Amino acid sequence: MATEQNEVFLPDYAIPPGETLSETLEALSMTQKEFAVRAGISEKHIVAILKGDGPITPETALKLERVLGVPASFWNNLERNYRDTLARLEEEERLLREVAWLDEVPVSTLAKRGLITRHTNKVKTLQEVLAFYGVNSPDKWRELWGNLRFAARQSPAFENDPGAVTAWMRMGELVAQKIECAPYDQDRFFEALAKVRGLTKHSPKDFQPKVNQWCAEAGVAITFVKEVPGIRLSGITRWLDPKKALIQLSLRYKRDDQLWFTFFHEAGHILKHGKKDMFLENDDGQDMEKEMEADKFAADFLIPPRDWTRFTTGRSLFSKADIGKFASEIGISPGIVVGRLQHEKKIPFTHCNDLKVKLAWVSGD
Repeated sequence: MATEQNEVFLPDYAIPPGETLSETLEALSMTQKEFAVRAGISEKHIVAILKGDGPITPETALKLERVLGVPASFWNNLERNYRDTLARLEEEERLLREVAWLDEVPVSTLAKRGLITRHTNKVKTLQEVLAFYGVNSPDKWRELWGNLRFAARQSPAFENDPGAVTAWMRMGELVAQKIECAPYDQDRFFEALAKVRGLTKHSPKDFQPKVNQWCAEAGVAITFVKEVPGIRLSGITRWLDPKKALIQLSLRYKRDDQLWFTFFHEAGHILKHGKKDMFLENDDGQDMEKEMEADKFAADFLIPPRDWTRFTTGRSLFSKADIGKFASEIGISPGIVVGRLQHEKKIPFTHCNDLKVKLAWVSGD
């Protein structure tokens, strides 16, 4: 867990450069009026500087250097530090009124995963969380993440915590930003999917780097990010920009049939649907229609309809040997065939589960 250590001291007050200027004039036994004449600055402006109301501009700093013998860089630094401190204190005062927003996001999870440092000072923690999301305020978080158009597969039996969902999505976004992708090319992506299909019998340590590489070459970033407590999402698809798509997988489901169906379902959204669509699996109307299209794409891509018809027509019993032989013939994992048979209620959900492969993480989030 990230914890605060060796923090730089930041004062809770701002000292205007005018105080140093006043002390310097006193040390030189120079009146404000004399200084104004020597520097060619109005007395009114001198008074404003002394009170901290008027800024010391670079031009003024040069005049101070000539008259007082103190380098312009010194005055410029004083002015910059003063203005920076004022801005920081004003922001802290604003954020102090917004710390309650931290209850809407999974702060503990972010700290546990080393994505933020959790401070005893809630304003500092708030600043860390805002920086994680890449926004300036909770209002901007609501504006950006509350209205984000995305496609997600989720279980109808569970509701998702919006704060947890956005945290998980942001984790994937940050990973995807580091993935160099060629501009999106639909034909290349389809070719990549054909190659990926042949990896369904492989272990994660073998398939994950290849999936990442082949899809990136087609303009699609693939990220594997462990789910955050409070969500029940297995996958999500969205466009980071018009030339780069993102498929984010949580591996919430640990079996190969569920992972691969989710992956190809999300790929179906990229190939078939718009770059700005918003749809959830449980939505009605057009969105639900698109979910069904993505489901069909995944099912047909993994097991071509002609092969499925040949394997299932006129058969009521499916032995493990039959399933294994069929899977080998069409070049996919037997677990995917089992999952399809169970989904279509051709075999009970309790049968043949030992043909499914349990997946383990290759890398964390």
